[in-house]
Amino acid sequence: MASRAQRHPSDTMIAVLDADEQVAWRIADLFAESFAADQAALSLVENEPHSWRVTLYLHRAVDKAAVRRLAAAAGIPKLRFARLPSRDWVGDSLADLKPVTAGRFVVHGVHDRARIAGNRIGVAIEAALAFGTGHHGTTRCCLLALDRLCKASRGTPRILDLGTGSGVLAIAAARALRVRVLATDIDAAAVRAARDNARRNRVGAMVAVVRAGGLAARAIRMRAPFRLVFANILLEPLQRFASPLTQLVAPGGRVVLSGLLAAQANAALAAYRPLALESRIDRDGWTTLVVRRGKRRARC
Repeated sequence: MASRAQRHPSDTMIAVLDADEQVAWRIADLFAESFAADQAALSLVENEPHSWRVTLYLHRAVDKAAVRRLAAAAGIPKLRFARLPSRDWVGDSLADLKPVTAGRFVVHGVHDRARIAGNRIGVAIEAALAFGTGHHGTTRCCLLALDRLCKASRGTPRILDLGTGSGVLAIAAARALRVRVLATDIDAAAVRAARDNARRNRVGAMVAVVRAGGLAARAIRMRAPFRLVFANILLEPLQRFASPLTQLVAPGGRVVLSGLLAAQANAALAAYRPLALESRIDRDGWTTLVVRRGKRRARC
């Protein structure tokens, strides 16, 4: 499940469709890339195994023809619209989402905070703020990878969360390892959401969230090299960032590559040579790869 930030106009246009997970996320990506946060919002909710409901919430000024063209590009020939009265429909639709467990981590809504067991690391994420509440397979895979890496971690690693979304991975790393984490995102709404979520989880002083569209940002250069990098994005940007990102990894450091379909794993590995594959996690048709740089030089 994910949602994108929105303002609530006096009324809202809504469109609902059901699809399998990969199609649902392809639709979500198309709409997220095409509309600003104050124009549209969307939510993805898993109704049952292999069936996801996509709900589009559109500002009344959004061009319906443009929305239909995007839907057609995603393989949806027809899309019905309805007008709803003013209300936080996204927040209401997400209120009953169950917590998601990945290793020791439990990603949950604020309303479930008291239900998290004491031996778990809870990450409270406010729904309807930005992409990423832990329900998507790629996020769960990254959390599982982090859980494994925490057990093997030594010292105080420098961590980068590239494309942080709602800040789930950065917050989880800060809470588990008690270290400072740099989180970046190109989307201003995501940056605001991640900062809010970091404060909500009492790690606001440990998670620095900055807006950056790539790896040339001053905040990234100043903190490099990193012992651990999360890159939960798609194959194309992973390939585009491969060379500069590899240079930002400390000897012995790891990169968690995610947002990949299982069939894309080899292409991602090819882009990140000579980093070596250390582990692979598959879930719901998605793949997360943990690659590691050799220890040819002294540790940072």
